[in-house]
Amino acid sequence: MSTATDLKKAESIALGGFDGMHLGHQELFKRLGINGAIVVIENGYSNLTPGKTRERHTPYPILYLPLEEIRHLEAEAFMALLRENFPNLEKIVVGYDFHFGKERKYDAQYLKNVFDGEVVIVDEVKIDGFSVHSRFIREFIKEGKMKRANRLLGYNYTIYGNLVAGQGLGKKELVATVNIEANGFSLPKEGVYATFTRIDDEEHFHPSVSFVGHRVSTDGSFAIESHILDGEIECKQKAQIAFVDFLRENRKFDNLQELKEQIRKDIHMAKRELKMLAL
Repeated sequence: MSTATDLKKAESIALGGFDGMHLGHQELFKRLGINGAIVVIENGYSNLTPGKTRERHTPYPILYLPLEEIRHLEAEAFMALLRENFPNLEKIVVGYDFHFGKERKYDAQYLKNVFDGEVVIVDEVKIDGFSVHSRFIREFIKEGKMKRANRLLGYNYTIYGNLVAGQGLGKKELVATVNIEANGFSLPKEGVYATFTRIDDEEHFHPSVSFVGHRVSTDGSFAIESHILDGEIECKQKAQIAFVDFLRENRKFDNLQELKEQIRKDIHMAKRELKMLAL
């Protein structure tokens, strides 16, 4: 967890929205050195790594600046705010498309006019010829293209949520599941996924198969539920689900027996997909 002392010591900072903390963002962080910090300009729309979930993807301390509180500032006032928070500041790292200040009229190059230290502008990062950008990652996730999203993220896209009650059919009629409510996160398209699930504060993730969507074959309610593949694990409070690959679309079954048979197939597909990762 970031502390005021950690931030005051910082000699270099990376500036940006940093939703996703993806491989493009990591290129900025590589330029920080030992006494670095991250400044997140929080616009309220972050849904890949909302809020402080960003801190799970970096060892650097983070200062959060709400956009609504700084968007009116001219360049000099914005720099004065940074100086106030980072008295030892010597280097600022930004991306090629960074803009700041009133009406976003100042760009990355303009920082060099108002900052007397070093300004590092990191070029666009591409993977397989594709630009690493949060908006593209969101689109992939929305379409269920998890492998493409994960390739740009540099990790398996993960949502976090508190335990909620299921419909009561799972353990009795189908398979046991952990059900969560993941507020604030961008969710993949409705369907079934090969995943890894972390229960409460366990140190490791369990292989799992997860469902996101409306239970059209039973009560019609929306659910995020995960079945642990290596044994039933009791969840007391919360869970994390890391999405590996899309397995199938959400669809309606005529009866519970058909649904149960499909779940068996889903489990088989998930085990095969996750096993391939370990090879």
